[in-house]
Amino acid sequence: MKAMVLEEVRRPLVLSNLPDPTPGRGEIRLKVEACAVCRTDLHVVDGDLKDPKLPLIPGHEIVGIIDKVGEGVDEARLSRRAGVPWLGHTCGACSYCLAGSENLCDQPLFTGYTRDGGFASHVVADADFAFDLDATGDPIALAPLLCAGLIGWRSLKMAGDGRRIGIYGFGAAAHIIAQICVWQGRDVFAFTRSGDTDAQRFALSLGASWAGSSDAAPPDLVDAAIIFAPVGDLVPAALRAVRKGGRVVCGGIHMSDIPAMPYSLLWEERQLATVANLTRIDATEFFPIARGAGVRTHTTVYSLERANEALADLRAGRLSGAAVLVPG
Repeated sequence: MKAMVLEEVRRPLVLSNLPDPTPGRGEIRLKVEACAVCRTDLHVVDGDLKDPKLPLIPGHEIVGIIDKVGEGVDEARLSRRAGVPWLGHTCGACSYCLAGSENLCDQPLFTGYTRDGGFASHVVADADFAFDLDATGDPIALAPLLCAGLIGWRSLKMAGDGRRIGIYGFGAAAHIIAQICVWQGRDVFAFTRSGDTDAQRFALSLGASWAGSSDAAPPDLVDAAIIFAPVGDLVPAALRAVRKGGRVVCGGIHMSDIPAMPYSLLWEERQLATVANLTRIDATEFFPIARGAGVRTHTTVYSLERANEALADLRAGRLSGAAVLVPG
């Protein structure tokens, strides 16, 4: 198979020809149709997330066709389309798993981080952590839903039922969850980098009620804010924009340091929360909602061999929506 391999952090991925992987017990193999590029992939490649498996094939927003199953997997899954997300395996026995919080498992495996992912023509995945997808759907359009969509959904659930939702960082996750908010009848206030009028126009085109710079005051205080950009300075900015009793949710796996801030920003029962990983229940909830909302993902397609270019464009903020790799 062909794969883009991370041999050393902070170095470009290397195009490699590798033996086709073989699924073990409880595993499936997918012929990859598409794999979206997530900011978490960037954190892995850039060394922000420590101790990745090396060498490593990144990528965890995978859509493909199951072409081989391992022992113990129902052969009826052969030839079906499936999606593989970030959470690739859990122990099922720790206190978190037993309490229904498998996203906090003590011994997890993560696709494209501690096990090989989808920047390749084939990938092996735990069958229990691969979701059946629409056989008639567009794999390129589906790929960003596997993380940007799922993490966005978990972040929105944690944000609560408020009508006015602030979103900081209008990238892949934000453009999906904004469509769901609009479908639900909420008002979306989109906060972008200062001067990024393209992102602001993009947000307005998707139904946002207002769009402006992250240091600007919104027209009304929001009920909750979700921060997708990995910028710690946005935490006090978001707290200033949230009403009394509101909540700020940090939706990323990595963020720069949060600066010192006055206690008054948090006072009056404002809350600060983080989202970690996802659960399979999130997927069970999210995919029907995305279909019902008519979510349309905006994608820029790259061949597998151009993975480094896609990562560079994401790093530089040159993308609207999501980058998606497609094997030749």
